[in-house]
Amino acid sequence: MEEDDGYFGERVAASDDDDMDIFEPGVVNVIVDVLAKLAGRGRALELGVGTGRIALPLARRGVPVHGVDLSRPMVARLRAKSGGDAIGVTIGDFATAKVDGTFALAYLVFNTISNLTTQEAQVACFRNVAAHLEPGGCFVIEVGVPELRRLPPGQDVLSWHVSPERVVFYSYDLATQSKCGHYVYFTEGRPEYSTIPFRYVWPAELDLMAQLAGLRLRERWGGWEREPFTGESRQHVSIWEKPLS
Repeated sequence: MEEDDGYFGERVAASDDDDMDIFEPGVVNVIVDVLAKLAGRGRALELGVGTGRIALPLARRGVPVHGVDLSRPMVARLRAKSGGDAIGVTIGDFATAKVDGTFALAYLVFNTISNLTTQEAQVACFRNVAAHLEPGGCFVIEVGVPELRRLPPGQDVLSWHVSPERVVFYSYDLATQSKCGHYVYFTEGRPEYSTIPFRYVWPAELDLMAQLAGLRLRERWGGWEREPFTGESRQHVSIWEKPLS
């Protein structure tokens, strides 16, 4: 049977580390600082572990990390990196995949919650995380605020990146709260086109999902530097906790 890696097969995995901005040490270290403090001496569970951008430096801080990911090509690249063999990985859908033991921290970074393309799946993810957290444990999500204010009346497409190597834009369906990434890569002048579906989600909606899972909001920032979250914030880092009793 052909393996199902979702939309993150060999081609996407091969270019996943090419976005050097998000791999800059200054970017990664701020994220890892926050996560390491939240994990304390406990274990961390990364949903959508990918090629290990966050898991590897977090593990180097002494935090035991286990990852969940649907994409075998992504995990293969994690395994090939220094320290990759120390990261346990469960192959599966992070909305439903089960992992042995409990964790002090679970986290989803870089908009990965949007890879779950239905509200039902996002709710299931919160419930799955709650079942894996120990009492007092935290669930962290980094995700953008939906950019609907940038859409002029009658327009449903926003550009994100334009260069000689690639063109990326997103289309929105406000009726279904869906978003589709459109990617055109140029190889020796020849374009190749692909798409990936997403579901955008509002902060208050995430809070309701957390409540349904028995979690409560602890903090919300406008970024990893703990900036205040305001009506002008374009992303948020939210932390929910599992009550002690």
